[in-house]
Parts: sequence; structure tokens; C-alpha cells
Amino acid sequence: MLKVATEAKVLSRFGHALSDPTRSRILLALREGPRYPADLAEMLGASRTNLSNHLACLRGCGLVITASEGRRTRYELAQPEIAHALGDLLGLVLAVDPAACATSETEGCC
Repeated sequence: MLKVATEAKVLSRFGHALSDPTRSRILLALREGPRYPADLAEMLGASRTNLSNHLACLRGCGLVITASEGRRTRYELAQPEIAHALGDLLGLVLAVDPAACATSETEGCC
């Protein structure tokens, strides 16, 4: 029973991270490779303050890590398996509801 409770907490953290569209977009961007906060803010059209709050949440959930590069900080997924899990989750959503991404057949997932 303890294992189930622990696994439920882990899944809840992952679900919390994905529950916000901005955090989901950050994770999908980091799936493509490491990024700097300024680049993510510009890419997502978010303020740096807002983005910083979302990155802190993702760090707290254990999904992203930082690497210092001089005066800059680079963000990346904490484990390569997270990128794979996001891809699997996208595939599952499209299998259950193909209309979730209207362009999936012509352009891949949205």
C-alpha cells in the first residue's frame, strides 16, 4: 500500500506540472533541448517573472534541473526519460482523442 501511495504522489506532481499550459509548453520546449530562461520567455511570449515562477515549480516537481554557465543558468529536463514520457503521453492523448490536435495527421502533433 505504501508503494501505491508513493507512486500516486509522484504522478500527482507530474500532473500538477502539466496542469498549466505554460508549464506544459516549457516542458515541450525543453524536450527539444536545454534552454536559457530569456530564450524560453521570448519563445513562449511570457514575462521573465512569470516564466521564473513556472520554472521554479518545475524544479520543485523534480522535472527540470539547472546548469550554471558563468552568469547564465541553463534549464533542461531532469532525466531523458521525461522527454520520452511526454512523447508517449502525447501519443496516448491523440490515440484516445484524435481531434485533440486537428493538424496531427498533416503536421505531427500540435
